[in-house]
Amino acid sequence: MADADVDLSDAPEVVDWSGAERGKFYRPVKQQLTLRLDADVVQWFKDRARDGGYQTRINEALRRYVQEQRRKAG
Repeated sequence: MADADVDLSDAPEVVDWSGAERGKFYRPVKQQLTLRLDADVVQWFKDRARDGGYQTRINEALRRYVQEQRRKAG
């Protein structure tokens, strides 16, 4: 459907975005892969994971590392 064909007459225009949250519904695309990590490293993440989410914690740690490297690279 083209933008011009959308009827927005019953939807109020939002003019105040001060309470908006950036990225609230964003879910990055995940790629399944096989990765070999040292057993002690995996255990460290498992010991600190909530509800078995150790892979999510590993991903978060890697993301922080990548962001830091990008920041340093300028």
